[in-house]
This record gives sequence, structure tokens and C-alpha cells, in this order.
Amino acid sequence: MPVEIRPSQALKLWHDVTLDLVRDGETDLTARQMTILLTVYLEPPPHTVRGLAAKLGVTKPAITRALDTMGAMGIVDRRRDPVDRRNVLIQRTVDGALWVESLGDVIVKRAKGLPR
Repeated sequence: MPVEIRPSQALKLWHDVTLDLVRDGETDLTARQMTILLTVYLEPPPHTVRGLAAKLGVTKPAITRALDTMGAMGIVDRRRDPVDRRNVLIQRTVDGALWVESLGDVIVKRAKGLPR
């Protein structure tokens, strides 16, 4: 069932959710990091540095820098592909899955509060 909201409501929702994320004081992701994280958790694997770079239209070093930060947070992990050692596989973690689930909860809560 599609949800219909006005552009002003969509912007308000985006504002409120990002404000909640900044205020929580824990994981504060950039737009690039958020896109990488949601791609890894919402789209079927495998995910590689090369594949993420192509999808986002950025360089592999840009993806690597984002993954360095996200790896330090424990929300993704990287492993060499055992089949093709040139590839680096991006893997989900339990902490990352819990964080994404929590993000979904924040979005739902904020969406319920949108003016009709």
C-alpha cells in the first residue's frame, strides 16, 4: 500500500529523523555512509567495494573511507572474497542490523506524527 505525503511532509519527516539521529549521540552517519549501510542491509548480497562504488557513482577510495568509519563503529565488516581475492566483500553485522532496525522504528514513529 503506497503512502502519499506532500513534499513538505517528506522534508519534515527527513528533518525529524535526521535530528533524532544527531541527538542520540551514538552513530552519526553521513549521507554516503547511510546510503552504503541501507544498500548493504536492504539489498541482497553480495556487496563489494567495486559494486558499491559503481552503484553510488563514487570512487572505490570514497567507499573505502566510508567503510573504514563504519567498520570502526561495528555496523559493517569487510572480508576478502575467497573465490576472487581481488574483491572485498561487505558483510552485515549484528550491531548493524540492530541499528538499521532501530532506524526503521524512528522513521515509523516520526511518520505517525506527521500532520494530516
